[in-house]
Amino acid sequence: MVAVVIMLDIAVHSGGDAVVVTAAEIAARTGTVAPSLAPILQRLSRTGLLESVRGPHGGYRLGRPACRITLYDVVMLALSSLPKIKPILAGRLQCAVVNPVWVGFDTVLQERLEALTLEDLLRQAAESGLVENRSTNACFSDDSKRASGCNI
Repeated sequence: MVAVVIMLDIAVHSGGDAVVVTAAEIAARTGTVAPSLAPILQRLSRTGLLESVRGPHGGYRLGRPACRITLYDVVMLALSSLPKIKPILAGRLQCAVVNPVWVGFDTVLQERLEALTLEDLLRQAAESGLVENRSTNACFSDDSKRASGCNI
C-alpha cells in the first residue's frame, strides 16, 4: 500500500516532466520519514515505474504515463520484496477448501489491480476535489491517451 501511495503522490505533485518530487516532500505529505521511503523509491526506480533525477534539484517523477502504470505493477513490485513464507498447513481441509478459496481471491484481486491505473486514481482524486483535473503525463484527455499509447 505504501508503494501505491508513493506513486499516487508523485503522480499528483509532479505535474509533468519538468517537475520532480523529493522523498522529503512525499514523507511530509504522507506522515512518514524520508529514509523509510528510500528502499521503496529505489525499487520503483530500478523497475522503471519511477524516474530518479539526481542532483541538487533532483527527485522522482513517473517513469511512464499514469495511464500505463497499473496498480498490479506497483503492488507486485512491493510484494516481491517480502520474504516468501511457506504454508504450514497441509491438511485435507486446507487443500480441498481453503487453498481454492484463496486462489480465487488472488485471481479476482489480480484482475482488479490490472484494470486500475494511476490515472484512474488521479481521476478519483480529482472527482473528490483533492487535485485539479489537469492533463499531464497522467493522460486525462482522450487525445493525450492516444499520443501516449494508452487505451481509451
